[in-house]
Formats: sequence, structure tokens, C-alpha cells
Amino acid sequence: MLWPFGTTWRPVRQKRRDAIDLRWLTARSWTRRWYPQGVDLGVWHGRRTLAVSWFRQRLDGHHLASRVALVDLDRSRHLDVLLAVEEGGELQPAPIHAGGLAWFGDRLFVAATRDGIWEFDLARVRRIRGALARRLAGSTRCGPRVTALVAVRTRVHPVALRCSYIGRVFDTDGSPLPRVLIGEYRRDDSGRIGEFSLPEGDGGGFTEIERAAPGIPRMQGAVRWGERSFVSQSDLLRPGALWTGPLDGLKRSAVPLPVGCEDLALDLDAGYLWTLGEHPWKRVVRGIPLASLDL
Repeated sequence: MLWPFGTTWRPVRQKRRDAIDLRWLTARSWTRRWYPQGVDLGVWHGRRTLAVSWFRQRLDGHHLASRVALVDLDRSRHLDVLLAVEEGGELQPAPIHAGGLAWFGDRLFVAATRDGIWEFDLARVRRIRGALARRLAGSTRCGPRVTALVAVRTRVHPVALRCSYIGRVFDTDGSPLPRVLIGEYRRDDSGRIGEFSLPEGDGGGFTEIERAAPGIPRMQGAVRWGERSFVSQSDLLRPGALWTGPLDGLKRSAVPLPVGCEDLALDLDAGYLWTLGEHPWKRVVRGIPLASLDL
């Protein structure tokens, strides 16, 4: 299937039991060059879509490129959008870890670790081809017929935190609020999570509302629904942990997260909490029923 701009949708295997498991049917299931990180939901060309961010690196750890895979949940298909920055009038691969996503309409906010939050405009996604497409994908593949979609960074938003991840905030009735949680991954328990209102206007920035230090090491993602927050915690090659409750009183859930768990996203319309695992051969994008969390 070619859609849009001649770009090919690729299949994703979807299994439904108590949870929804999406698994990649290509080398991205095991490659050590691309790693999945962030997750959120939005609407792409009128269709309910899951976004998963990836970063590409050489085996020595040198960063090469970043992208977002857009998954059509109804059709179990996905396509990729490369992330780029404009420098000196030319497009370059976005040097971003992309540890978390927050999707608001055409605005995609991506966690840039020590460089704040980067904003990309999904209304201006364009098609590129040939050498430029290969370069923005960090690829050396030959062939003039190579095509790709690209989203270009529009702004950099400084934030007084180590921006490891970003997640959305919803009101008690499930309405999305113009707020996000931005948090720090730390190996010890010093990581902090701040709640911020979204930037408004050309000169606006993230405005901090409150900040907490939950005392949990290796936090990978955070979202909030009403007074209840959800925080993911990785544990190397063991299943991750989910913590729920107010940020100053989180309790560990009995429901495990995937091995190498990363970001979190709430899908209140369908009743799921989404997360993903990053490790090769164990990669899964999982939708956990909110009903199983005893909310």
C-alpha cells in the first residue's frame, strides 16, 4: 500500500489477549543500530495513530539519525518520518535521543535529554528522495529511488531539567490538558519530574507548575490522569516496574512492564496505557488495559 506521498506502509504484528502487543516484522526487532524510545498517540491524516520514536547510532555509540514510526492501530501498519534540523539552509539528521514524545495536533514535542524539548511541525511533513533521504536516515544505501518523509524542527525549548522523557496530562474526565510531565532518567533515586504548561505564541516557553522527586531510580516515562500519575522504571534485562499514584506517594503496581521499558502514553478513549521495550529480540510496543491496573 502506498500512502501518503508514495511512502510504503509496512506491517506490524498485533496480538490481543489481556494486553495489545505490537511487534516489528523487520530487522528493527533485533538491530543494534536503531533503538525505540518514546511513545504517544495522535491523529495522522484522520486516522488514530501511535507514534514511536527511534534513534540510530553506530556500534561505537556515535549518533546518526532519529525518526518517528507512525502506527495505524486499526490496520496494523506503520510508516517512518525522519526528524531533521535545518543548518545553513541544509537539512541535517536531528542529533536527538528522542527519549519521549508528546503529540498535540500538528505539534510534536520530543525529549532532547540535555538540550531541552524540541518541537517538530507534523503539518509540514514533506517527501525527500535520493542522497538527502539516505543522509537524514543515517544510511549509506545506494539508489536514487530511495524516498522518505521528513519533519523539520521548528523550535528548541530550554527546560531546567535533564529532559529524558516527556508525557501528556489529562483531566479526571479524560480531557487532554495543555500540560506535560518532563522527567529525568537517573541511575540513582535523584531523578525529578516537573509539570509544565505548553508554550504559547512565537516567544512562549514551557512554564513550570510544580516539581517532585519521587525517589525512584531509572525512571523512563511519566503521564498523569487526574490526580493519578504513572511512572515507568526499567531494570536492565528484567521486566520493568509501573508506579502509580500521586507523584509524592507512588506505589508499585503488580502489573509488570516489558523488559527494557521506556516511555509511557495514555489512551483513555480505548482504555490503554502504552509503553515499549527497547532491547533487541525483546522489542514490543504494549498496550496495557487500564482495567487491569485496578483504577
